[in-house]
Amino acid sequence: MIFQDDIGKEYLNLEIKKVEKDTELADNLIHFVENFSWEDVKEHMLEMLRSWAFTDWETPFAAIVDGQIVGMISIMKTDYYPLPEIFPWVSSLFVMEEYRGNRISESLIGFANEYAKECGFVRTYIPTDHIGLYEKFGYHYLRDITNYGNGTDRLYVKELR
Repeated sequence: MIFQDDIGKEYLNLEIKKVEKDTELADNLIHFVENFSWEDVKEHMLEMLRSWAFTDWETPFAAIVDGQIVGMISIMKTDYYPLPEIFPWVSSLFVMEEYRGNRISESLIGFANEYAKECGFVRTYIPTDHIGLYEKFGYHYLRDITNYGNGTDRLYVKELR
């Protein structure tokens, strides 16, 4: 996918790939997570990737520019919330700081949602404390939820069409 600015100049060649267990891309994603700045999620995500805790349709995706991973997202059965009846979760969205502003998050979310749709799901959920971000991508506030750390987050839902 090549993005263009307002005057049509090409500036970013983005590829999004599903990450498969025991592949070079999985190893590269581990290395990416080891070095990213999202400290609150880093150890948990590394544990998930190293032990490959993904089952059934769960999977991470990598955003790649010029052969380098610059972002990631995953689709999961559970997240950091005691809500087993709610799934799939679009989770662990991260884009390297120097690549932000290039609509990579939007592309990752769209890719994860297309995958969820292909798996037969009719909606996806995103938990967050951000207001105004995920609405841009078609999500709607559903309700406040309590995470395992007793913090409160906002639960967003998107109907997949």
